[in-house]
Amino acid sequence: MADSTINNLGGTQQRLKYMQLVDYIMAQIEQNELAINDRLPSLNQLTAELRISKETALKGLQYLSEKGIIESEYRKGYYVKRLKLHQPHRVCLILDKMNILRDRVYQAFLETIHDQAEVDVFFHHHNFKVFEKLVEENLNSYTHFVIVTFFRENPAHILNKIPPHKRIVIDRNELGLDGTYSCIYQDHQSDIVDSLTTLLPQLEKYKRLILVAPLEAFHAKDLIDGFEAFAKAHKKNHIIFHSVDKSSFKKGDAYITFSRYDQDDVDIIKLCREKNWKLGKDIGLISYNDTAVKEVLEEGITVISTDFRKMGEEAANAILNEKPVMLRDPAKVIIRKSL
Repeated sequence: MADSTINNLGGTQQRLKYMQLVDYIMAQIEQNELAINDRLPSLNQLTAELRISKETALKGLQYLSEKGIIESEYRKGYYVKRLKLHQPHRVCLILDKMNILRDRVYQAFLETIHDQAEVDVFFHHHNFKVFEKLVEENLNSYTHFVIVTFFRENPAHILNKIPPHKRIVIDRNELGLDGTYSCIYQDHQSDIVDSLTTLLPQLEKYKRLILVAPLEAFHAKDLIDGFEAFAKAHKKNHIIFHSVDKSSFKKGDAYITFSRYDQDDVDIIKLCREKNWKLGKDIGLISYNDTAVKEVLEEGITVISTDFRKMGEEAANAILNEKPVMLRDPAKVIIRKSL
């Protein structure tokens, strides 16, 4: 019999041979011969008992680890940690931080995956060492990894430790990754070009375009490149600041802001009020990422916004459909009174 398959007890359906070990361990648990915290037989005992290779046995043990049934302890062996396979999948969701936008991703992911997966959430807060440790310590404990990156360092060598079929990268399209994997991403450079092109009629009344690009923003370079490409193509007077500059605040300017927890939007609104200028007439404002506050603030702020719920939904669908996807999640423009 080939090592890749084995007939199940009914003798009609073929199963991967490592599932023989899975069935054996699960039967031991169901018959109360193994309980929580009990140690499994050694690798040598399992291979001899089931007449399978060590490689096949390790695949079976990895499968049980991914499902959360067993857990390995260094130099001690494998121990029972759960008695039932509750869901088909176990997902390690690694986010950079939690804010209203990430919450949209998270909630949409949970709603779509529903009861088909157990989901554990971790945060790296842009700390590369924390991210590296999260991945390396959990490689054999989950069926899938859904990851938001955004680091100064190149994370490719860490992401490549995750088998491609388990790897789902969201929000940022990282380069240098191996294999066929899933990615649902923003293209910040194309998004700003497309969005400002859509807004050309509204921008005609403004003399100068100003991009406020905080240096600490991870996607600042992509936005700057796209902004400059748009301005050059349409012969627009433009300038780039890293924060709102009061001394350069002039009538006829249209600002594009992002990041910095909306502080730049607040600064622009305060300056308008101070000078008794009207937003949408004397000063234009386009802000990245829509929120409920931006919908009502100053009669509405024009936004360029990605559908973060779609990111979560598509990541979950990639798992449920067992089909890798490479999908750009394009931004859309919502025009309001601020322009």
